[in-house]
Amino acid sequence: MKKLLVFLFVAFTLPAITKAQVTNQRLFDTANFMPEHYAQRMALFATQKLPKNPIVFLGNSITEMGNWQKLLNDSNVVNRGIGGDNTYGVLHRLPEIIAMQPAKVFLLIGINDIGKDIPGTVIAHNIATIVKQLKEGSPHTKIYVESIMPVNPDVPNFPQHYDKQGYILNANKLIKAAMQPLQVPFINIHDLFTDAQGRLNAKYTADGLHLTQTGGGYEKWIAFLKKGGYL
Repeated sequence: MKKLLVFLFVAFTLPAITKAQVTNQRLFDTANFMPEHYAQRMALFATQKLPKNPIVFLGNSITEMGNWQKLLNDSNVVNRGIGGDNTYGVLHRLPEIIAMQPAKVFLLIGINDIGKDIPGTVIAHNIATIVKQLKEGSPHTKIYVESIMPVNPDVPNFPQHYDKQGYILNANKLIKAAMQPLQVPFINIHDLFTDAQGRLNAKYTADGLHLTQTGGGYEKWIAFLKKGGYL
């Protein structure tokens, strides 16, 4: 009976992550993902006057490159994207997000973890930890976790260490599963941007990884969020 209960616990607790896995990720400490740009962005954030209970877009360069205030025509929107950031970096800077007591947080993170071959189980675990800390520190915040976006290695200037589409799909499954017990919406923007081969549609990107400012990708993203009732 005891063995059965242990089996059921493991089977239905997703994503599964062992203590050893967490320990092994110490080499991926936030210090390894805090380049000069990270420090510059954090210094900029510290000087900004913030609106009360803002809508926060939180993530990496894909988020940083979005002009969210203009896209939404809303000065209550705050961009907290940092190019090169990963799940560890977001965890490191989460107190600044919690201090805002945001009305909503849209989190898109994970592609830089994948670029460093951090396991999908660890990515999902870290995102779940981010969500739990947000819930605890800012209980009135509505949290939305967005899927990792597709990539397209056939586009010129593509950084080859991101050529891991299968890895992305697996991580998204694990992240989605991790959000279910936390009752946090998982928004599938991955499929929003794919072409017939399941890659990032070339019309939205110049390097197979990021969205361009003028390709219409960000506008499509916002329209999708509005249609889904998230904005």
